[in-house]
Amino acid sequence: MNQSPAAAPARPVTRRWLDVARAFARLHPGAALASAYVLLIVLAGLLAPILPIPNPVAQDLVHRLAPPGSHGHLLGTDALGRDMLSRLIWGGRIALLVALLPTAIAAGISLVLGMAAGTYERWVGGVVMRMMDVLFAFPLVLLAIALGTVLGPGTNNLLVVIVVLLVPYMTRTVYVEVILAKESEYVAAARVAGSSEWRLLLDELLPNISGPLIVMATISAGAMIWVGAGLSFLGLGVQPPTAEWGRMTADGAPVLSTAPFVSTFPGVAILSVSFALNVIGDTLRDLLDPVLRRRSFVRQIEFVG
Repeated sequence: MNQSPAAAPARPVTRRWLDVARAFARLHPGAALASAYVLLIVLAGLLAPILPIPNPVAQDLVHRLAPPGSHGHLLGTDALGRDMLSRLIWGGRIALLVALLPTAIAAGISLVLGMAAGTYERWVGGVVMRMMDVLFAFPLVLLAIALGTVLGPGTNNLLVVIVVLLVPYMTRTVYVEVILAKESEYVAAARVAGSSEWRLLLDELLPNISGPLIVMATISAGAMIWVGAGLSFLGLGVQPPTAEWGRMTADGAPVLSTAPFVSTFPGVAILSVSFALNVIGDTLRDLLDPVLRRRSFVRQIEFVG
């Protein structure tokens, strides 16, 4: 018996993701290295409570501004004598929480809004996209500062700010993908086969728009590392004595001329993790975009030839 048209796309989608995983391991060692680095930061943050490192908020004014390599302080201490390595590890927990959790929440909200707007384009789409246009009218950095000022400092408020910043961009991405997918041949075939709107959403549209959304979420998480650190640097995000990379950079500003490592180490951490997430996102984009993937394959053949 022939397979029903509605069930046909399931296998290609599964095989597509397996191809992506293999490509990461074989053809993109840089992306694999970036993934391993981010995973290392995640594991270090999760295991921070049981790692043999000092208390990140414990002060030791006698050994303040100890240089890297000092006894008992591999990366030195800050202006209050707090261990830099310990604060970097604990700060990574906050940095990734601020980047990944609101990005995931924003992706879920945007998925619902974008699919609803794209499916019912005339009414729901008009209302939702006009609301997104209002948020688009403000530059991202200024909107972040304004929201941070209105809501006040604190980790929870920082998470809310980042969700609000990301929802318009992700919603527009989902909306555009749904509009394009509605005109595709596989959706037309599913309609001919008698699929309802809900079946089209769940079986046809959702698997095929998940790729672009995942790519954007990964790249956005890298950008939100900077936004979260920047707001904390300005005093609008995570508050002391909690260890957070942006706050640590700000704490090192007064002693930048005498102990530059206090600001340099958290600055390098922000840069490296953000860069790693962008590498992962760029690679996912190349792998999940059929046109870019085809061009990459052609280039590999030309190189081998």
